[in-house]
Amino acid sequence: MRVPNDLQILNVIYKDYSEAFAAFSRNAPDRESKLLVPIDVEAVAGRLKVDPDIVFGRLYYHLENKYGYDRDNGSRVVFFTPRAGKDSNCVNFPLLSSVVADLREQRWKFSAPMYVALVSLLVSFGSLAVLVLGTLPIAAASR
Repeated sequence: MRVPNDLQILNVIYKDYSEAFAAFSRNAPDRESKLLVPIDVEAVAGRLKVDPDIVFGRLYYHLENKYGYDRDNGSRVVFFTPRAGKDSNCVNFPLLSSVVADLREQRWKFSAPMYVALVSLLVSFGSLAVLVLGTLPIAAASR
């Protein structure tokens, strides 16, 4: 079983719950808070083809510690919480969207130079092949 990375987990949550976040109405709320969106951990795990405890554990033990933070006034900004009033398994959606954007940018900053290096390598091999093929006796005899 392949373990999904943070970006894969968060991408699934972002795609599946962005409409629910945007659809919140203060006049007829369907959850306790606009910012804290309840997610179905089992559904997210199903999309990723992993055990639900893997997804819950990554959100609660790893990502909450990594991205949740304490304010100067002593209050806590959570990234993920198992309980927010009557809602369970809630993500701080604006914070999640910021983290997704940052992880995507980091991935691009890492990938772009690798793609440039790969293209450079292919051009170098192509140039070498033209040089070698141009100096072969068979190629020289056909001129």
